[in-house]
Amino acid sequence: MKRIMLKLSGEALAGPKKTGFDEDTVRKVALQVKELVDAGIQVGIVTGGGNFWRGRTSENIDRTKADQIGMLATVMNCIYVSEIFRSVGMKTNVLTPFVCGAFTELFSKDRANECFEKGMVVFFAGGTGHPYFSTDTGVVLRAIEIDAEVILLAKSIDGVYDSDPAKNPQAKKFDEISIDEVVAKNLQVVDMTASILARDNKMPMWVFGLNEENSIVNTVKGNFSGTKVTV
Repeated sequence: MKRIMLKLSGEALAGPKKTGFDEDTVRKVALQVKELVDAGIQVGIVTGGGNFWRGRTSENIDRTKADQIGMLATVMNCIYVSEIFRSVGMKTNVLTPFVCGAFTELFSKDRANECFEKGMVVFFAGGTGHPYFSTDTGVVLRAIEIDAEVILLAKSIDGVYDSDPAKNPQAKKFDEISIDEVVAKNLQVVDMTASILARDNKMPMWVFGLNEENSIVNTVKGNFSGTKVTV
């Protein structure tokens, strides 16, 4: 693999605390990504914002404003995570689809490619920049735009199941499943908009548990224990 897109859920970044940041968790991620970068793999990263904000659950905030707060949560996450990455010896840049003053740079495909060629890990913050689109859609869109080979979905759950394993102990885990089946069964690997975008643009997704030992490196090297969503 030459270029991958890694999606880190906000909840996974929070570690056992379930909110905010868990620095030990993020540092373990950083060390794994550094191993990939040192091996010549270009890594783009999108983070969720669920460790800070789940505005859709509130009936007292306008949906557009709630989504804007969520976008800013992902910017905070990317700035924080990128600094931890720098602390272990990587170069990074944070790109957003809207101006954030001196905090980030404005996204373009050319700018992202320039960063990759300089050996940087590129963080894509702020989702699509528009309300009514989740970070799921954001990660698929950016992966397509930058010609990533695969999206790695690092979650707090270790794969795709036919039902919620937290509620159903008999839930079946898939080793491999097509994106058509994901859409048909509404399995919520990513939201429906993102699923259809991935299907139409033939973007595969590999789902695995972030908190498993060395899971990112193992996934890229082929020692994979999650679910491959094929196209």
